[in-house]
Amino acid sequence: MKTTVAKISLVVLSIAAVVWLGAVNIRAIIGFELLHTGTLEFVAHPDPAAEREIMHLISYASLAVDGGYIITFLSAIIFLWATPLVLRREGWLLMSAILFFLFAPVEFYTISLDVKFISCELFGSPNAGVLRELFIKRFAALAGVPLVAILCYYTILPLAVWRPFRKETAV
Repeated sequence: MKTTVAKISLVVLSIAAVVWLGAVNIRAIIGFELLHTGTLEFVAHPDPAAEREIMHLISYASLAVDGGYIITFLSAIIFLWATPLVLRREGWLLMSAILFFLFAPVEFYTISLDVKFISCELFGSPNAGVLRELFIKRFAALAGVPLVAILCYYTILPLAVWRPFRKETAV
């Protein structure tokens, strides 16, 4: 029974991680349309309609990012609980779990910023100044720690594929 739960949670984890990491990239591409290259300064005098649409798209992409992360987080916990793999023998899985859960507080903090942005954009009276402030606060959150987190998440992919640091059992 537990292995079936582990397999199902692994499938859910894989699909949610693809959605989450894909949406992170899409949101970054959309968001950087408003900024000068390599800075956090807004483009001077953008078209208000285009800026409004970009903010709208960012809010929808943030919904996909946040939903994908929460599902990934929950399915990772279920997978680690249900898997027959022993973390002591499977170093790649231990490293992957450490890299993933190490940045959970950062992700939940940025999700709280995203919720403020989404609620202001989709449910409130969107003020361009407030949205810009929330946008910059989100992109500059924690002095670049979310960027380091993304690099760690992408490190998990080769760890899961090549599975280094495995301890073979003597037979």
